[in-house]
Amino acid sequence: MGAPSEALRLWRGPRWTLSVLLAALGMLGPFAIDTYLPAFAGIAQQLHASPLQIQQTLSAYLFAFAFMSLFHGALSDSLGRRPVVLTGIAVFTLASAGCALSTSIAQLVAFRALQGLSTGAGIVVSRAVIRDLFPPADAQRVMSQVTLFFGIAPAVAPIVGGFLFVHAGWQAVFWFLTGVGVVLWLSNWWLLPETLPTAQRQPFEAAHLLKGYVTLLSHPRFVLLALASGVPFNGMFLYVLSAPAFLGEHLHLAPTQFFWFFVCTISGIMGGAFLSGRLAGRIAPSRQIKLGFAVMLVVSVINLVANALFEADVRWSLWPIGLYALGWALMTPVVTLMVLDLFPQRRGMAASLQAFVGAASNGLVAGVLAPLVMHSTLGLALASLLLMLVGLFAWAWLQRR
Repeated sequence: MGAPSEALRLWRGPRWTLSVLLAALGMLGPFAIDTYLPAFAGIAQQLHASPLQIQQTLSAYLFAFAFMSLFHGALSDSLGRRPVVLTGIAVFTLASAGCALSTSIAQLVAFRALQGLSTGAGIVVSRAVIRDLFPPADAQRVMSQVTLFFGIAPAVAPIVGGFLFVHAGWQAVFWFLTGVGVVLWLSNWWLLPETLPTAQRQPFEAAHLLKGYVTLLSHPRFVLLALASGVPFNGMFLYVLSAPAFLGEHLHLAPTQFFWFFVCTISGIMGGAFLSGRLAGRIAPSRQIKLGFAVMLVVSVINLVANALFEADVRWSLWPIGLYALGWALMTPVVTLMVLDLFPQRRGMAASLQAFVGAASNGLVAGVLAPLVMHSTLGLALASLLLMLVGLFAWAWLQRR
């Protein structure tokens, strides 16, 4: 597996169309989060829910996503990539319909948790599919294209969700997600190839799976790479979670002007992903990772100093987040492939554990850190820098080893 001829045999269309299909799998997660955020007020009013209960609909999703991320890839190593992806999308589709039909906040929390349990299948397994099909340099280009398309989701989702909520009510948001699930299931049933031959599948036994988890989690290089790839994203995600306070309270933007923040952030992600694809095979992967971290470090320090010295202003407060996103997207495809290449026979499990690290840190940032710092621009800047430093120190430690 991994030879160029394998990719040509299994996927005869243009490479970018495969990137679109795999990016759509990855976009399902952000859509499940960002699309319903504008409907919080309507959900609270109709279901007679408190702000804490509404927050639980997000926390239930994030922690269920993190938990199940441990298993999606391992299951795909044993059962094949296609069955896990198709089952995950089918469960997500049914859970979305359940959310739309919920008549109490408890029901909504339960179906949101079911969404979280299923959404990660596409995100995790799509990474393994890319490395199954392509050698390293080509895999980096495809991973960068996936990141490029993936970057559109956080910008589009709140706009779609807000429009549906205003014109058709909060249930329409979840009916929309149901429709997305149906289209995605049909597309993958028709197009997604099975990239893991039967001869290369792992035994589906508890003892064998446990041994695999122990092997990966006791491998220092794997743990450090997972931290380097999973935690820095939160330096940007923190601002997304804090957007109402950051944009409304601090920058005094009207809700109709929030899109400038998302345009800036997504432009950074797409720019970094484009550069990552262009640099694939031209410079050493470690050098590209250092370049990405250098961009994030410099921008984070400037952002911290600016917020310490000046009152936040829309004229300068958005571009550091966009540049941070550029640095993150520049290095993350390379680190992700390094994780997958550590254990070629357990790529699915490696992708699972990598996704778990990222999802668990996302949940902690959403449930603990964001509420603590969102009402201070200096606190946001400091927290963003510290989250980035976790990944930077992990990479530096790896280099020393």
